[in-house]
This record gives sequence, C-alpha cells and structure tokens, in this order.
Amino acid sequence: MDYTIQEERLSPEEYINFLKNTDLGSQYPKERFFERIEKLVKNVPISLTARGKDDGLLGVCFCITDFAYWMFITDLGVVRDCTGQGVGRALVKKAHELAGGERDIVMYTCANENAVGFYEKLGMTRPSDVMVYDHIDWTGFTVE
Repeated sequence: MDYTIQEERLSPEEYINFLKNTDLGSQYPKERFFERIEKLVKNVPISLTARGKDDGLLGVCFCITDFAYWMFITDLGVVRDCTGQGVGRALVKKAHELAGGERDIVMYTCANENAVGFYEKLGMTRPSDVMVYDHIDWTGFTVE
C-alpha cells in the first residue's frame, strides 16, 4: 500500500467524516461532541495523518506529550479497508519519533478492547501505575 505520513491539522468536519469509516468513533461521548472534537483537532500537540495516492485520509494519530519523558496516544485510527497493512504501526512510530524517540519517551494509551492485540504487537504492556480521575458526563454513541 502506498501512502504518506505527515504532520497535519484536520478540520473538525474532516476528522468526523474520517471517524465514520473507522472503529475509532465509538470512543467519544455524545455530550458536546462537535465542540470537543473542534478543540481536539485544534490543540493536540502531535497531529499525524496517513494519506493515500489519491490524497484520501487512510489513518490518523493524535498524541499529547511533554517531548521529554512521555507521550499519550489519544486517537489512533485507520479506515476499515486499510487495517492490517502497517498504517497504524507507521503512524505510531512517527509519533514516537516526533515526541523524542523510544530511548526517552514512555508511550501510553487507553486501548479499546478490539485494539489490545495491535498495541501488544507494538511491544506495549498493561501498566500498573496509572491513576484515573473520571467524573464527567459520558453517554456512549457511535459516529455515523
């Protein structure tokens, strides 16, 4: 598969359309969905896309990082027709490099149960040192 990975800011509309073609869209709460997606695409420190020869969006990786010690993958998605072809792995590798590289940067994510195998193949393990403060309204739904 021929594609390019680049740093790129997406519009909220383009990202929402991308979510409709992935399994990533079920991770967001219904509450203030568009408003929050707008903040996400505008402010996330690492914003990568994978685009095919026709410039179509094949994959996205968003990460927060301090560029010194850690990186958290907030969003990693690949269109359903392109999964299993190395796009997700290439996006994660590029994000890790941009954050500072595997010798300096610890990488975290909250994995959907269907994605655990993918992250394990990357060499990630389940941490025992993460704390969560979660007191928000969260009504699950799928972006369609």
